[in-house]
Amino acid sequence: MKRLAVGILAHVDAGKTTLSEAMLYAGGMIRHLGRVDKGDAFLDTYELEKKRGITIFSKQARLAWDDMDVTLLDTPGHVDFSAEMERVLQVLDYAVLVISGSDGVQGHTRTLWRLLARYQIPAFLFINKMDLAPGREQEILRDLKESLGGNFVDFGADGTESFYEEVAVSGEAELEEFLETGQVSKDAIRSRIASRDLFPCYFGSALKNTGVEEFMRSLEEYTLEPVYPDEFGAKIFKIVRDSQGERLTYMKITGGVLHVKDRIGEEKVNQLRLYSGDKYEAVSEAPAGMICAATGLLHTKPGEGLGSCEMGAEPVLEPVLTYRVELPYDVDAAAMLPKLLQLEEEEPELHIVWEEEKKEIHAQIMGEIQMEILKSLIAERFGVEVRFGGRSIVYKETITDTVEGVGHFEPLRHYAEVHLLLEPGEPGSGLVFDTDCSEDILSKNWQRLVLTHLEEKVHRGVLIGAPITDMKITLKSGRAHVKHTEGGDFRQSVYRAVRQGLMQAHSVLLEPFYAFHLTIPDKMVGRAMTDLERRFAVFEGPALEDGQAILTGRAPVSALDGYQTEVTAYTGGLGQMICTLDGYGPCHNEEEIIVAAGYDPDADLANPSGSVFCTHGAGFVVNWDEVKDYMHLESCLGDSNGKRRMDAIPELGARSSDGQGGGASEEMWIGTDEVDAILARTYHANKKEDGGKRRWGGKSKRPAETYGAGVYGETARRQEAVRQKSDSKVGTAETLASGSEGKSGSSVAGNAGKLEHAGKAPESGGAGSRTGGSKGKMASAVREYLLVDGYNIIFSWDELNELAKINIDSARGKLLDILCDYQGSRGIEVIAVFDAYRVQGHRTEVTDYHNIHVVFTKEAETADQYIEKFAHENGRKYTVMVATSDRLEQIIIRGQGCGLYSARDFEEEVDRVKNQTREHTNRPHSGHKNYLLDSVPEEVLRQVKKDE
Repeated sequence: MKRLAVGILAHVDAGKTTLSEAMLYAGGMIRHLGRVDKGDAFLDTYELEKKRGITIFSKQARLAWDDMDVTLLDTPGHVDFSAEMERVLQVLDYAVLVISGSDGVQGHTRTLWRLLARYQIPAFLFINKMDLAPGREQEILRDLKESLGGNFVDFGADGTESFYEEVAVSGEAELEEFLETGQVSKDAIRSRIASRDLFPCYFGSALKNTGVEEFMRSLEEYTLEPVYPDEFGAKIFKIVRDSQGERLTYMKITGGVLHVKDRIGEEKVNQLRLYSGDKYEAVSEAPAGMICAATGLLHTKPGEGLGSCEMGAEPVLEPVLTYRVELPYDVDAAAMLPKLLQLEEEEPELHIVWEEEKKEIHAQIMGEIQMEILKSLIAERFGVEVRFGGRSIVYKETITDTVEGVGHFEPLRHYAEVHLLLEPGEPGSGLVFDTDCSEDILSKNWQRLVLTHLEEKVHRGVLIGAPITDMKITLKSGRAHVKHTEGGDFRQSVYRAVRQGLMQAHSVLLEPFYAFHLTIPDKMVGRAMTDLERRFAVFEGPALEDGQAILTGRAPVSALDGYQTEVTAYTGGLGQMICTLDGYGPCHNEEEIIVAAGYDPDADLANPSGSVFCTHGAGFVVNWDEVKDYMHLESCLGDSNGKRRMDAIPELGARSSDGQGGGASEEMWIGTDEVDAILARTYHANKKEDGGKRRWGGKSKRPAETYGAGVYGETARRQEAVRQKSDSKVGTAETLASGSEGKSGSSVAGNAGKLEHAGKAPESGGAGSRTGGSKGKMASAVREYLLVDGYNIIFSWDELNELAKINIDSARGKLLDILCDYQGSRGIEVIAVFDAYRVQGHRTEVTDYHNIHVVFTKEAETADQYIEKFAHENGRKYTVMVATSDRLEQIIIRGQGCGLYSARDFEEEVDRVKNQTREHTNRPHSGHKNYLLDSVPEEVLRQVKKDE
């Protein structure tokens, strides 16, 4: 059976929902015809729709007709809900455009036709309400051809010579076939319809059920079922919640089969539903071509592609007005925000924004009708009566020249660099992302990640901080590190590259425009033309017809604000103005808007334009106008700024035969001389060969112990302050503290020392300096520490590695027992550090295991990072030894003045101490008895005898 997804589209009041009812009735899916005005239409299931008599939300119904299984999607007709309609277009196989026979082509009809062309959707036309316009078929066909353009053919005359003659002009092959046979085959007609070279038209009355069955038969006869790939893919077009609050993800399967309990990313499909109106059928699988709703997916969003399906195009119809959400005095805005964000999941065009400085919530709204619907929806769902005020225009920004944007993110233990080409696009094209980068430079997986980060964020311009549009952004070059690059690193470098490019480019402010159709008495045309010129409108000369003057043109939305009221007033109610959104164009009062906004791009902490580089183990920020002098890759535009210095980034992670980092079987260890040589290169990696001369002549950057100055530094300092405040509240332990009476575990001499502040070693205490029996008191300063990278050692020692394959906990316990014995023989402070950075919400955990300290790192902090912080703070104050086979860690530790054991050397050291202890234990006694005072120093003995 042929499976199709068919959408019903129309200008409001053209009879779209009535046609849907008639089609369902003709197919036997419903027993009686519902009516919109009576509130009993099968697809108008929401109470608000029944009250208003309009379709607000898209719905679906299943319809079987002969050998055709149709999922019928009814979409909103009112312009305020056009974004909901546009999302549905992306999953349609065919569209049915409904036109009122009495009204003909209207303003929103033209918008719908442009959208059908944009998404390349084949269309059938049903001219409705012909009972009110009898005998106007040919007039309407002429109007369609003149207004919309295209080969519109009356399929009610199917089989006649005139029918085949009109069909034949749709293609050369069809014309030849007609000239030879006098007909055109049905296969050829289907092909022409599918390629949008032919548009079948049908005339009838949905309310009176006239011409509906003929239309259905033709729909079955002249449609083709799409061919789908075997690989799974799906396009998401809608997110809603059912009456029980269950989150539903509506999608069309574009390839393969989706089963219940299948995993999509980290989430699992719990249920698959096939809806008809407000009722559904649960199924175990959904094959290609089917439209279904899935439960269990909590992070999906409209327009998202799953599996082999790509992300959908940016919507054309977006709100152009922003309103402040005014809440009752007893409702906290911060508490209301998550609820409104839940609504944004279902209506992405709302663009809920939290204004931190003003503590206000703002929403983008299409018009007055949508505003009233939102008020009702919020009151119904959340029990809160809201109002909307503070209306403003939604501006956008673009560029007029081509620039290269570069971004680098290299705080300690992170690395990513990205070079992007920013080019102006065609008006209305939105943002287009592409890659033109060799996989020899940046592997495919990193390139895909860069594109993901480009798509996931609303990038802000530098004039007033408005979203950017009408640009093509191409990845030209980039660099990752074999070990230390993570996804978040590319996110930072991508964001900074876009912003850095915008800071260089010539930016232009864009404002939304209306296409207007103004009808007024002809004697008032002079007044209207003067008004429109004053409002920066561009329009054609008036068309005079039956005492009426018609003006059509284009004008800024801000300039036409309130003009409909003026038209009604000066024409005594005889004038009518119809406006439809007509995209964006250069702002007519750009300077005025920029000055009023007072936006400082350098002060926008959420959108930094500088880059982060690393030297001497610390990150520092370079401003956007100097970053090209620090980049590690050449400019993609071929300028002299930025040198390709591969030696600036040492290959710190040795590769195994499979191209990945080396495993435990081959230890990565380098000698002291090589470490010192790499340190020397690394410290000067970002220094220019020309002695530091910079293109813009800015001040030289001073490496900072934190993240340095500038935008990024300020953000980092704020984040660090919040983190430290949070950690102090819960007593998070991070490094060894001295003299404190801790609450968890006991140290060698009974002191429960905790690790309190990152990198600070104990000022006193130690196995070899404690007096016997003292509880928690230290006698002298600890001078020697051994930090052991726990899991690194486990996977490097054969005995522990074999045990870890059976049980990792047993291997860890074995290592700790070995370290306890070693500490007892050496008398130094031993700290074993283990990764727990992948455990969500984990805070640094410190315990004492017999006579050693054990650390489990906090979330997002590795054992390497912990050890490096300890070494940085204490390496030059105390004797610090580190046992690890991590090559990069060895370099950093060496740079902090610490000693090193490779895993192999440390194993030999443990064996040496063990053998030495065994020899001492087995040494023969002298044969005489030991007495208590034999070991007491003479001075103490004399004092004892004196006291007697």
